Amino acid sequence: MFPIRDHNPSGRVPYVTYVLMALNVGIFLSYVPILNDDRALYALYNAYALVPVRVSDGYGFEGLFTSQFLHGGWMHLAGNMLFLWIYGDNIEEEMGHFAYLAFYLAAGVAAGLTQVAFEPSSAVPMVGASGAIAGVMGAYLLLFPKAKVDILIIFVVFFRIFPIPAWIILILWFGMQFVGGIGADPNTGGTAFWAHAGGFVAGILGALPVWLKRGGVAFWNRTDGHPPHPEAKYPQINNSRIPKVRRR
Repeated sequence: MFPIRDHNPSGRVPYVTYVLMALNVGIFLSYVPILNDDRALYALYNAYALVPVRVSDGYGFEGLFTSQFLHGGWMHLAGNMLFLWIYGDNIEEEMGHFAYLAFYLAAGVAAGLTQVAFEPSSAVPMVGASGAIAGVMGAYLLLFPKAKVDILIIFVVFFRIFPIPAWIILILWFGMQFVGGIGADPNTGGTAFWAHAGGFVAGILGALPVWLKRGGVAFWNRTDGHPPHPEAKYPQINNSRIPKVRRR
């Protein structure tokens, strides 16, 4: 089960979102040849990833930025770019191109610092744009809580697309990160749950000025939490089905 698109069209071209996606994909493709070379990959991460224990010791702060453009594999990259594509254009439209870029990078830094705060002695390198993208998701929750998001559910041989309010999928996602962070071992690899949670909260806080400028609670009341423009319409997609066989 995962989101594939929203019904919240943007009124301007999201140039910054496209550039961020291109940078992430381009940088990842540049080191694809060493993905199966553990020594070379470790050297890359050692140089550019975020290592919490280094920041705790007072150095390695550049990793707060450089780690945002590294990914651990194809699925890691694809998942992050999908979420950025779904939610990024609307936040860029609300904030403006340059403010959105600053917001995105700041959310990524806040995500990294949250990971450091909760796992200060961890020597495991952290990579990925998901902390910054979590910030975008937090902003989306604040500004468009009832925007429709299409969820694709795949179960063995059939699938179904369900439109659900954004707040359900976003709060569920945040809850999973919080619970995952509580049970995570700081000395092993895996998902940086606290970075996700920290980026999400930072995104909500960073979007507060935009929300207040829109009218705050009055903005929610005017739109009932929906985007303040007509929703996008998509062609109906029927479920895939197992062929039926009649019995005699």
